[in-house]
Amino acid sequence: MTEVGDVMSVPSPQRTGSIRPQARTWRRYVAVGDSFSEGMSDRDPETVDGYIGWADRLASLLASHAEGFAYANLAVRGRKLDAIAGQQVPAAVDLDPDLVSLVGGGNDILRPRADLDALAGQLERAVMSVRATGADVMLATPSDPAEAPVIHHLRGRMATYTAHIWKIAGRHGCYVLNQWSFDFLKDWRMWADDRIHMSTEGHRRVALAAYATLGHDPADADWHVPLPHPPRPGRLDMLRDNAQWAREHAGPWVQRRVQGRSSGDHVQPKRPALEPLETRGGPG
Repeated sequence: MTEVGDVMSVPSPQRTGSIRPQARTWRRYVAVGDSFSEGMSDRDPETVDGYIGWADRLASLLASHAEGFAYANLAVRGRKLDAIAGQQVPAAVDLDPDLVSLVGGGNDILRPRADLDALAGQLERAVMSVRATGADVMLATPSDPAEAPVIHHLRGRMATYTAHIWKIAGRHGCYVLNQWSFDFLKDWRMWADDRIHMSTEGHRRVALAAYATLGHDPADADWHVPLPHPPRPGRLDMLRDNAQWAREHAGPWVQRRVQGRSSGDHVQPKRPALEPLETRGGPG
């Protein structure tokens, strides 16, 4: 990862990738997906093994425009697209939302035998089921992994899936959170120690970008936040960091895959019902 300066460039609504950056007043927002939408690794200090994340932060921003705003988050870490489309999306539709963020497929792409065309078909059918209710849908592309230390070799597969997402969005009038275009995600400070999930600052900035994707203008002050510059580790420190990462993150991940387990096997959605943010201490 590279440092891109204390102040990140501001994605305007025209640069976020949305094909229709026209703001509405949404009152019932439901997020579905995997660890990205659950919020890992943006720790919630008030909940054991709980996370805040970009979707919670986006909900707080949207709530400022609508009295009686309610939010649910059905995303669970480790979920593949079949579970998101087959279980979370129907549950989301039952909540009668007017906005759904539907992000999935990342855990599938990590599997070398995943059929990207089949994944795209599954995603499109899920989008159609939500759009048939009249609700708006926001999809999200993967971020560009060109400089990622763990998954850079998957760049071609992620680019192909990104193209599918744009095709689906064009067919069904979806918003697109175009993470592939976000230069700020090339900064190593946007990522957690596991090198796969975003840090708190990464989630905060993605929430602002999602807000812009939906047609709103984030306050410039929210973007222009100086970031700390801790010293970059030397070569020996990097070797120790790599060994620690392999022991604490890569090893357990491989072991779960071999055993057919997931980090989310015993995890339940953190916000299974549409509720006002204040009843759960909505994040700032």
